[in-house]
Amino acid sequence: MRVLFNNHTPFSLAHGGAQIQTECTMQALSQIGVPTDHFRWWDDRQSGEILHQVGVMPLPVMRRARERGWRVVQTPLLTETCNRSDRELFVRRLGVSALLAVPGLRQLHDRLPWQAYRECDLTIVGLEAERMVLERVYGVPPERVAVVPLGLSETFLNPGPPVRTEPHLICTGTIGPLKNSLELARLAVAAQTPMLFVGKPFDYASAYWKEFHALVDDRFVKHQPHVGNDGLVDWLRRARGYVLMSRNENWSLAAHEAAACGLPMLLPDQRWSRERFGDQAAYFSKKLGDASVTALRKFYDQCPSLGAPKVRLLSWREVAEQLRGHYERLLAGRARS
Repeated sequence: MRVLFNNHTPFSLAHGGAQIQTECTMQALSQIGVPTDHFRWWDDRQSGEILHQVGVMPLPVMRRARERGWRVVQTPLLTETCNRSDRELFVRRLGVSALLAVPGLRQLHDRLPWQAYRECDLTIVGLEAERMVLERVYGVPPERVAVVPLGLSETFLNPGPPVRTEPHLICTGTIGPLKNSLELARLAVAAQTPMLFVGKPFDYASAYWKEFHALVDDRFVKHQPHVGNDGLVDWLRRARGYVLMSRNENWSLAAHEAAACGLPMLLPDQRWSRERFGDQAAYFSKKLGDASVTALRKFYDQCPSLGAPKVRLLSWREVAEQLRGHYERLLAGRARS
């Protein structure tokens, strides 16, 4: 068995979770004896048995790979969709069903990105909320969907006891609109709660970064450029608590790293956060404005008496072992057919 990995986002253009997921998964698979390689689109002699796309695989690529005899796996990030309300998901399901019911529109169907969900041999997601969307909204058969959590490096799985001696809360991740970094910085100022942001923007020349950086006063808004895992663990262990206010997430590596380091958490009230942390975390109100300021200040004041969520955290090796089982079942099915 040889698994070829492809990624929809060039690492040199956008750092972040997709890069970490791809690199750590490939490394862990290799450690348990599953050969892996990056998919070299220019190499017509590259061999493999499974093509695994991190992201949604373009339908033409999927079909050509299957014609070649490869099994196709994809790991999409249903970040926005899986956090929609029940009403919004119901409306989307009606729209999908209506389009599929129109006869003679094969070319239209092929232009719809979610058609790849229906044709892929296996779609792997990290959350039950994402599985629900694939099955109920897009009509993907249950046997073609699997839930495999993401892992953490050994540095985060064995961080040592939390110290929590710093007066600031901490937020880790890319400084950008999707993380609501600017909005959270403004909340920190309004609530007068010291907040340390650890991360970097995609573009230091962007207007968003400049506006964020203008709020950095080393009192209520602090900033530390991205650091390696050892340095990040140290910052997390010493912080008062962890805050994330992303517009949408699915499996948040940053939140799980913070939980592993022993921090109480204040999170956006979304499907992913409720599924993963339940009543063990504090949540922002879904209403913006004064309610968010109040939630942040309340969390800051209560942090000394709060503990970290107790959720199961997997190593990348454990993730790789789950993936190997799914790969083996796919190849066994091909042999029987």
